[in-house]
Amino acid sequence: MARVFITGSSDGLGCMAAQLLVEQGQTAVLHARNQKRADEALASVPGAEAVVIGDLASIAQTKSVAEQVNALGAFDAVIHNAAIGYQEPRRIATEDGLPHVFAVNTLAPYILTALIRRPKRLIYLSSGLHQNGDASLKDLLWEERRWHGTQAYSDTKLHDVMLAFAMARRWPDVFSNATEPGWVATKMGGPNAPDDLDLAHRTQVWLATSDDPAVKVSGEYFFHMKLRKPNPAARDPQKQEKLLEACREASGVEMP
Repeated sequence: MARVFITGSSDGLGCMAAQLLVEQGQTAVLHARNQKRADEALASVPGAEAVVIGDLASIAQTKSVAEQVNALGAFDAVIHNAAIGYQEPRRIATEDGLPHVFAVNTLAPYILTALIRRPKRLIYLSSGLHQNGDASLKDLLWEERRWHGTQAYSDTKLHDVMLAFAMARRWPDVFSNATEPGWVATKMGGPNAPDDLDLAHRTQVWLATSDDPAVKVSGEYFFHMKLRKPNPAARDPQKQEKLLEACREASGVEMP
């Protein structure tokens, strides 16, 4: 039986993944950004072990989430599911002065990866839009570029793949992989999304818990339980390290 922590699991794909884990007899620990959402999460996944609370748009609260998770003990897997979508019409700054999308989608998984006790498996949710991400890693905080919500989202989803591959390289004792759920009809994807919602959450659960030899790999990118080619830039160690350094500077948190 695996013990799995899932960020952003009060609704959407994170909640669906948690429900599937519980159905399988696994142990799920949930995450929500506030108490109201935490209550909703526990109501949606009544078999969950616990829920931790913190807004991943805040560096301080993200650190608190890591502390809460570590207080619960060791985990077999962490699924970095939480994300902000592509529809923000302008650069919304967080309490730390960072773009909201970057803070939640890029910096929060970096901080949590660095601070949560190392699990056996790491799963980072990306998107097919990561193929359009800016691989130059210039102006990550959108201080010079004219804001474009879809591009900002695409950039961060590329960052998530880079982070997955960086950790696969740095931590050879951990299976660290990225996956895309497809364009599905969640709150983020919208009601007209064409892909199969029932398949969207299954790959991350499979990667987190299965004994299938196909999941005992690291530095790979999956879609519906099959390998898929990621943006080639994600495999560049120099770009990976550039991203890690940018995240270190933005957060003040060192990656082990």
